[in-house]
Amino acid sequence: MSLSNRLAMIFKSKANSALDRAEDPRETLDYSYEKQLEMLAQVRRGVVDVATSRKRLELQIQKLQDSADRVQQQAAQAVGAGREDLAREALTRRAGVQQQLLDLQRQQEDLKQQEDKLVTASQRLQAKVDAFRTRKETIKANYSAAEAQSRIGEAVSGISEEMGDVGLAVQRAEDKTARLQARAGAIDGLIESGALEDFSGSSDPVQLELDRISSNSDVEAELARLKAAQPAVGGGDSRKAIEGTVVEEGR
Repeated sequence: MSLSNRLAMIFKSKANSALDRAEDPRETLDYSYEKQLEMLAQVRRGVVDVATSRKRLELQIQKLQDSADRVQQQAAQAVGAGREDLAREALTRRAGVQQQLLDLQRQQEDLKQQEDKLVTASQRLQAKVDAFRTRKETIKANYSAAEAQSRIGEAVSGISEEMGDVGLAVQRAEDKTARLQARAGAIDGLIESGALEDFSGSSDPVQLELDRISSNSDVEAELARLKAAQPAVGGGDSRKAIEGTVVEEGR
């Protein structure tokens, strides 16, 4: 297959796909129904036209029949008056009128047959149009219901996909939070163990000395408070016991 043929096939397939998406079956059905109504109207107009022509022939036939009767009377009057020549002429004219009557009657019969056929065709077409209209409305209703269900399904699928994305985002956030918490705990542990130096404290030697003096003052104040809380009796023995304990702990 040549490149041009392949391109033509691809173009046609895409065009058909685009037309299929753009086509609304309900509009197509309504259009077909309108065309059938137009055909039915044409057939009915044909019936009216044939019936009108047949009625016009009937009027002409009646007029010729009156003319033939009048000529027949004139021929009889001519015979009564002894004018056979006039009677012969009248009868000749009557014969011509009779021939015209026969031709018109045959045409009238043909028109009557055509009219009967058109009436039958009109009735059959009317029945088909009515049946198509019923089927059309049924198909349109089913299509509308299917379209609504499809849209609902698409909406539900979209919500499900969105909620799935949200769930993944939440899971990623929880995992990241857990990693950050674990990292923070590990750093605190390393700082407490001395493996990492706490750079958040002050490196000023003066400030460090002041902090040490303040800490010693706090220790001395606490020691004085404990001494004051000891009972007076046996105070010497207790003091010696405490000093012995402190010396022992210092070893």
